[in-house]
Amino acid sequence: MSKILLAKLKESLISVLPVTVIVLILLPIFGFSVQEIVVFAVSAVLLILGIGLFNLGADLAMTPMGEHVGSGLTKSKKLKILLSVCFVMGVLITIAEPDLSVLAGQVESVINPSMLLIITVGVGVGLFLVIAVAKIVFHLNLSMLLMFFYMMLFAVCALMMENGKISFIPLSFDSGGVTTGPITVPFIMALGVGISATIGGRNANENSFGLIALCSIGPMIAVMILTMFSNGDTSAMSGLDSYATVGESLGEIGWIILYKIKDVAIALGLVVVFFFVLQFTVLKLPKQKLIQIGIGIAYTFLGLVIFLVAVEVGFMPIGFSLGKKIAEFNEVVLVVFGLVLGMVVVLAEPAVHVLNKQVEDITGGGVKKLEMLIALSIAVGISIGLSAIRMIFGFSILYYLIPGYLISLGLSFFVPRMYTAIAFDSGGVASGPLTSSFILPLIIGSCVALGGGTDDILNNAFGMVAMVAMTPLIMVQVLGFKAVMLSKVRTQLEMKRILTADDEQIIYFK
Repeated sequence: MSKILLAKLKESLISVLPVTVIVLILLPIFGFSVQEIVVFAVSAVLLILGIGLFNLGADLAMTPMGEHVGSGLTKSKKLKILLSVCFVMGVLITIAEPDLSVLAGQVESVINPSMLLIITVGVGVGLFLVIAVAKIVFHLNLSMLLMFFYMMLFAVCALMMENGKISFIPLSFDSGGVTTGPITVPFIMALGVGISATIGGRNANENSFGLIALCSIGPMIAVMILTMFSNGDTSAMSGLDSYATVGESLGEIGWIILYKIKDVAIALGLVVVFFFVLQFTVLKLPKQKLIQIGIGIAYTFLGLVIFLVAVEVGFMPIGFSLGKKIAEFNEVVLVVFGLVLGMVVVLAEPAVHVLNKQVEDITGGGVKKLEMLIALSIAVGISIGLSAIRMIFGFSILYYLIPGYLISLGLSFFVPRMYTAIAFDSGGVASGPLTSSFILPLIIGSCVALGGGTDDILNNAFGMVAMVAMTPLIMVQVLGFKAVMLSKVRTQLEMKRILTADDEQIIYFK
């Protein structure tokens, strides 16, 4: 176990080191104090430890839990029970997502109580997880489903604009991005693998992907419907234009740790309790497997607590302050910095490594982890740069999202279905905890520095998570398109060699 943990820590070190080095170089340049630099450095070390422990826990607990639930319920051949359990699990794991709680707390003055937003998003995930499982069971076409539901999404978006709720559109799109985080991704992806493996068929590998993609749509539609009936006034929002300083966070370090322990315990507890109910009623797993899952849950719990404490104490305050100072210095530098930072920050997202490993395993090495990581890195870098440009000029997020999703859905008809499923899953995975807890405060800080009030922040800074979730859809499918074209070129070259071969070199057997 210690060797596996060391390997995970080494992997997380390689992931976090680039963004840490870049930020540590910039902090003295922009006049940050020694205390702030030290706190950020210590937070980075804790982040490495947290990601390493979480990844080990995901391998030992969350992934096996998802696979056993999927395969065990599918073997029972009771579709109603399978779909009902998937709905409940979808709701519970969404309530468990720390990112969603952070987002809900930021907009509590508009959608009050914050639990209303959390439950709405949870129901959205639960319903669309049922649709995703039905897709596997009935072998439905993922591209057609995505096309239909994204058309529905933009139709609801048009109704929001008609009803004067345009300020809520970025928040609605962001809700789809924050839903697929470190707890949700390992479980839902493993659930798909378990169901697909049990059902079998020649498209089993392809069918195991796509669940994250569909589960990201549900929250967006659900939040749009919720906000259309909301009487909240965006001008009443408070707390968006300021974050706690590093000094204030250190003063509250004890309370922050206790709150994170409580939040993660409740989050994981809901999922674990429901899993053990299934264990005693349906799954009947051996004792040794349960011990392994129990150890994995402990690692997951400890890793998430450390990760979230490091983010709140060091990364969020520094991100907000750094965004303000860079925007005050030069807007072009802000865009370039966003581009570079986006390319390296995705490396530190825990769920990204879960996805990449699973992609390589399922495709038998056909899609390499490194290839996926480079594609996601470029995509996220572009999305952060474009988000910074939008924040500076203050135009609608729809100018990006509508063409982006049209290109994404259009590409789905020209690439292998496997790449489409992987691409739409990777979009949800890329927008993880570090994106919403470091990059979003940085963009908000930049918006404040450029004179944006709370309403401007809601319109211009929010939507960044949605951008991070969209650009990988295009980039990964471009990989698929490239693979298709290369295959055709190779086939043509081979045929050309055969047709132009010298007849004298042919050996005839009599």
